[in-house]
Amino acid sequence: MRIFLWLMFLLPVSGFAQADFSGMAKALGSGNADALGQYFDQNVEISIMDQEDVYAKTQAIGVVKQFFSQNAPRSFQQMHQGASKGSDAQYSIGNLTTASGTFRVYLYAKSSGGKFLIQEVRFDKGS
Repeated sequence: MRIFLWLMFLLPVSGFAQADFSGMAKALGSGNADALGQYFDQNVEISIMDQEDVYAKTQAIGVVKQFFSQNAPRSFQQMHQGASKGSDAQYSIGNLTTASGTFRVYLYAKSSGGKFLIQEVRFDKGS
């Protein structure tokens, strides 16, 4: 009976796992590609305006570093956050203000090994 009660308590709690979008937002706002990279999965799709490709984690960090060096971040403001129907994936959409303008950023994270890892990052030029 005790095991049953523990399972009833633990199973709903485990369903509330969330991506650490606050940590991701802090990394984006400060232009810290290494800090953002700690949330990357082994392969990450990165899209910067019309250029898009899939990179290994270390390459993806380098691509984001280069983007940040060309577009020095000043701040990041999360606008939307949500989850897929099955709750195995989550997303965040926000505005990255840089020295060269504002970019709309899309982050897509999927549950892997008990935590959410970024599968896709998109930087689209804002209006």
